[in-house]
Parts: sequence; structure tokens; C-alpha cells
Amino acid sequence: MTTTPRTSPLTTDIPEFPHPRSSACPFGVSAEMRALRDRGPVSRVKSWGESTPWVVTRHAEQKALLGDPRLSADFAQPGFPSPVAPQSVGDHKTDMSFVGMDDPEHARLRRMVSGVFTMKRIEAMRPLVQRITDDFIDTMLAGPKPADLVQSFALPIPSLVISELLGVPYEDHEFFQTNSKTIVSSHATAAARHAAHTHLAEYLDDLVERKSSEPGEDLLSQLAGRVEDGELTRGQAATMGVLLLLGGHETTANMITLGTLLLLEHPDQLATIRDTDNPRVIANAVEELLRYLSIVHLGRRRTALEDIEVAGQTIKAGDGVILLSELANRDPDVFIEPDTLDITRDARSHLAFGAGTHHCVGQPLARMELQVIYPTLFRRIPTLRTAVDVAEVPFKYDAVIYGVHELPVTW
Repeated sequence: MTTTPRTSPLTTDIPEFPHPRSSACPFGVSAEMRALRDRGPVSRVKSWGESTPWVVTRHAEQKALLGDPRLSADFAQPGFPSPVAPQSVGDHKTDMSFVGMDDPEHARLRRMVSGVFTMKRIEAMRPLVQRITDDFIDTMLAGPKPADLVQSFALPIPSLVISELLGVPYEDHEFFQTNSKTIVSSHATAAARHAAHTHLAEYLDDLVERKSSEPGEDLLSQLAGRVEDGELTRGQAATMGVLLLLGGHETTANMITLGTLLLLEHPDQLATIRDTDNPRVIANAVEELLRYLSIVHLGRRRTALEDIEVAGQTIKAGDGVILLSELANRDPDVFIEPDTLDITRDARSHLAFGAGTHHCVGQPLARMELQVIYPTLFRRIPTLRTAVDVAEVPFKYDAVIYGVHELPVTW
């Protein structure tokens, strides 16, 4: 006699997990995603084989759950809603270090890197980011037209900045950019993503070993010191390096390009960013772009450790949960006319960086880089425009981190 698993109830009216974007509305959310929101704040979806995790769509419930210790971020938990099973490479787990852990171990490891991302330290880097931005603009202006904004500007700037912070040789940027791209591609096979993670982990492992004998004033040297003191294994230090290297350039690069394209489509709001000398106006505009674009796909995923009541539904222990920030960030109960870009609105309550103990550790760096890059680009090149129609731009519908593969621009 066969029985239906508790986590797979009758699924006749359970929709497939929707793709968040569509060519019909590349800057918004897909019609399927909107339909999921219309089903209610908490509902089931079919996802990744036999899995039917819960999806949470509203801002209030998401923010509460992101701070709820009854939800686990451990990728290895039974019922965790993941398209691939966690694997190991030597002692490098593909759980992306503390991102896939719960407290207290999550907090212990996170503290080892969080000190580098304090507001004071990040603000001290602002002149460096300004110089780097100006240098790449100079190079782009001296080169041929049209230029690909991704390769000539958006990707190299955060790559160089995170390289400086971590102590990674920037001359290796093609290697780590290529492997990072594979890791975040939803079209790459599990074996390809695993291999890419292995390449990066082994590369960072070698760097940590080198920093042990030749330390510098960088984060990898600090982690190497903790390995020497017995607080970390070298594998843990390397995997933390993978997380920070990937997150430090891939997400910011996509925000730079996608945000630039969006603002070129809204010239009045672009002009406000270009013409103001008020840093608060720029900071506010960045928050709205983060809210509006919500570039992290597949949601923040968790497993319930015990029964949780959410919006009248009981999420049972062992059930998977997906928290969709792209819907929370367009919740009309929180943001008036949420589908309208308005850089003057107060968008600071967005969940683009998550919330709770697992909020993005590098968010101060990302914010500062965007605050420098957008106004500098539009002031230095006031006639910047796309060299192709938006319909011809290759958006990253195939990636976990949304953006564009290339953006031809001219001036």
C-alpha cells in the first residue's frame, strides 16, 4: 500500500513555482508571480521534483519569518527547498559557509567577517571606489563606441573593490568571474555548478595558505590568522572567501547595469540623480532601485523546525518555505503604487538584503558602491544612452541573480 507523503498533498490546484521575470515586463515581476501573490500571503507551490514548499508573498510575514529561529537556513535539513542537494568537496561544503548554517555556529562564523563591513570601514573606502569608478570611465571614454557597459564598467568595478578588500589578486578576475557566473546560472547543471564551486574553493584555499606565511591588511589574511589560532579550518576559511568573493562582485555588477538601464528608461529620475549634490537624495534613490529591481531570484529558502502559524496557515515541522523578496518589495500595504519607480519615496524597509540574523553581511559595501557609481556615471557621461532597443537587451532570465548579459551603450 502506498501513501502520499505529508509534504506532497493533492496537487491538482497547486501551481508550479513561477519564473519571477518575463520579457513582457523585464523590470517588473511576471504575471505568474502576480498570480501567486493573488492566491494569498501563504500558499503551496510545486517545485524541484516532488517538493511542495510554502511560498510567503507579503512583506510583514516575510520580515517576521526571516527573524524567526523556528526556520532553519541549513541546506542539509530534510525538506529544504533546493534544486540541488548539498555536496562536499574535501572539507569544502557547497553550503556557502555561514549562509547555510543556523545559530550559534552561523553567528560565530559571521562575526569573523562582519567587522570588515562596518559603516566606518566602508565609508573609509569611498574615495577608493570613487577613484576606481573614474578610472574605468576614463578607459571607457577612450575606447571604441558602442561599449558593453557590463564588461567595461559594471563588472570590473565591484570585482576590483572586493579583490582589494579580500586580498585576491585582481589579475585573476576572469577566473573567478567565469566560475561565479556558472554558480548563479539556473541553466548550468548541478555538476557544472559543483565544479565551479570546487575551482573557487581550491583557489581560495591556496590563497589562505599563502596568507598564513605572507599576511597583509586584508580579510583573507585575517581568516588565515584564525586558522592558525584553531578557530577555523582552512576549508571553512576558503568557503567563506568564496561566499564573499562571489557576493561581492556578482550582485553589485548586476545592480549597476540593470539600474543604469532602468534609469535610462526614466530620464526625469536619472536627471535628479545626475544633478543633485545631496548625498541623502542619492542614498534614497539607491534604496528605491534595490526595492524595485529585487535582483535575487528563487527566494530566501528555509525549513520549518517546528509547526508555525502564518496568516491562518500551519506550516508543519519539516516543510520547506520560500520567501520571495520581489513580491514583498512590491507589497501595496507597504509601498504606495509599488509598481512605479519613484526615487523620492522612502524605500528603506525593502527586503532586498533580507532581514534578521541572515541579512546580507556585505550590504554596506554594496550600498556605498552604488551611491558612488550611479551619479558619477551620469555626471561624467551626461549623454549616455543605450545603443540598442531595450527589446534587444539580453536579460538574465536564466540566472539566480537577475541582470543583463551585456548592455551596449554609446554617448
